[in-house]
Amino acid sequence: MDRTPRIDETRPHSARVWNYLLGGTDNYAVDREAGDALLRMFPDFAQVARLQRAFLRRVVGFLVTEMGVRQFLDVGAGLPTADNTHEVAQRLAPESRVVYVDNDPLVLVHARSLLRGSAAGVTDYLDADVRDPDAIVAGAGRTLDFSRPIGLIMLSIAGQVPSYDVASGLVRRFVAALPPGSFLALSDGVAVNPALVEAVTAYNQRAAFPYTLRSPGEVAGFFEGLELVPPGVVSTPLWRPGPPQQASGVVSAMCGVGRKAGQ
Repeated sequence: MDRTPRIDETRPHSARVWNYLLGGTDNYAVDREAGDALLRMFPDFAQVARLQRAFLRRVVGFLVTEMGVRQFLDVGAGLPTADNTHEVAQRLAPESRVVYVDNDPLVLVHARSLLRGSAAGVTDYLDADVRDPDAIVAGAGRTLDFSRPIGLIMLSIAGQVPSYDVASGLVRRFVAALPPGSFLALSDGVAVNPALVEAVTAYNQRAAFPYTLRSPGEVAGFFEGLELVPPGVVSTPLWRPGPPQQASGVVSAMCGVGRKAGQ
């Protein structure tokens, strides 16, 4: 019996569109058409994708080198591309343990690419939905030690949940399961640019999973109860920027890192 997950090639999917915008090849014609439509309406969209990837590199590097984190739970991992979470973490600390979570069938097909970690570390993949934190935490517990700090990565995934109340509730449930000293790194698109709002609205009419842009205040609300790491909740390219990078100057996503208090 063929248990290969069914991949819908008739509607664009965010993970595959994102892969296309980052220059990847793990996508279909419908995803490329959707990506091109986004670029026509909001030409900075590919740059947005690159800035998100750069934020991932910076935040994982910060957590490993400055905070001593050696465990990561990446929810909404997407398709593998350059500098995935485990590659950044294990390059700096080979013993790092990383669990990826996604429920896109194509991501599952490519999971083996994600699982190629260092010999000293561990990399695992969970086929699960962000709306089921209990199942994710239980599954991650087979690889991660929930008595030690964990870096929870949630990039562009909260926007996959239309209701802000539901999305913020899910984030709180994930954070509640983490031990003290853990960190939440979250970034989400914001509805402050009319061209971006128009482009995402048009995309949502065809997408398998629509994306909901938030207000900057809503993104900040995801960190309620956490100790914000300076510079706080800011436009993605402004969070601890490294060498000068080509930023569009358009605020398209906000991000932040918060620490769960305790020993």
